[in-house]
Amino acid sequence: MGNLATPDSVQKLQSALHAKAKGEPGYRFYLLYDKLYRADVLEHAYRSCQANKGAAGVDGQRFEDIEAYGVERWLGELAHRLKTRTYEPQAVKRVWIEKPNSDKLRPLGIPAIVDRVVQTAALLVLDPIFEADLAPQQYAYRRDRGAHDAVRTVHSLLNTGHTHVVDADLSGYLDRASQCPQVHDGRLKRSGCWTTALILRPFCRPRRMITASNSPRFTRCNTVWRDTPSRCVATCIAT
Repeated sequence: MGNLATPDSVQKLQSALHAKAKGEPGYRFYLLYDKLYRADVLEHAYRSCQANKGAAGVDGQRFEDIEAYGVERWLGELAHRLKTRTYEPQAVKRVWIEKPNSDKLRPLGIPAIVDRVVQTAALLVLDPIFEADLAPQQYAYRRDRGAHDAVRTVHSLLNTGHTHVVDADLSGYLDRASQCPQVHDGRLKRSGCWTTALILRPFCRPRRMITASNSPRFTRCNTVWRDTPSRCVATCIAT
């Protein structure tokens, strides 16, 4: 949500949902859809998307177009579509952008602004509920947390005697991986810090653990082994 301040009414809603989820872990929320099209939730969702800027989706609609049309009118019509359950998401626009320090391209999906607003509204409602169940060691996709915070925590633990780090990159575990150079094994083992991680296709039983030494400089190195009959994939990652 960037530096955009959350309205008091939305904060009150989120606090109530979080308190309920935290206080009663077994409770199931059945009536959340009506929170999605609340005027304050939709307006804050829109302002958050506007602050993030971004290009238009497949419909070509820009924030400038919505401002000219009238934000209050646009949000009112969206709320009506959500309330009457006539809202339908549009296709996601696919573009390819260059990856930093690489000649490869990374796929990027750009939803239409209306879909971004609805998704952000859903996040505003669902985030405090799921946040109540997350462990303090989890950093991904959480408010006021990020990759740099995780790296700082790992660095602090390494300096206090913890020498095992497990990194599981589920988004790219089937990608082509580079081999760990054997020439560095001796130097890396002398560092006293090593990591192992096992990543397998869902519901596939582990068959073999491959270990690799890693540098305390957090340099990524992947070693992949494939079990032909079951197509299991085990990946050892040093980060």
